[in-house]
Amino acid sequence: MVEVILRKDIADLGLAGEMVSVRPGYARNYLIPQGIALAANEGNRRRFEEERRQIEQSAAREREAATQLASELEGRSITFVRRAGEGGRLFGSVTSADIAEELEKGGVSLDRRVIRMDDPIKDLGVYDIPLRIHPDVEPALKVWVVAEE
Repeated sequence: MVEVILRKDIADLGLAGEMVSVRPGYARNYLIPQGIALAANEGNRRRFEEERRQIEQSAAREREAATQLASELEGRSITFVRRAGEGGRLFGSVTSADIAEELEKGGVSLDRRVIRMDDPIKDLGVYDIPLRIHPDVEPALKVWVVAEE
């Protein structure tokens, strides 16, 4: 295992600025060449301390933008009108891409990958769909799926 200093947040590994231990091949072949991490030596530690302030400011701006977007989405709900069979089962489904597209029509640009759905919606009803806009900001969006008349 070798120690590296992360320059960016990596899911399941650590946050920017942390020193983590990883396998040598992962560090040598991916993290360091991609600029995601620095080898943990004294020169790089000093160099990173200078970059840390910029990273913290950038992270604060991202968190603030995510909080603002979350406040826009907080009271919002989306309604999908779909054909359904007996028992409320849909002929098709409502996916994260459908939700992102509907939000886009409403003036909110959101990547479908931040919409946390384990499975597509296949039944009529009201759903609270979690959104992971930022690791610290996770609002919920109310989605209504109603039957077509």
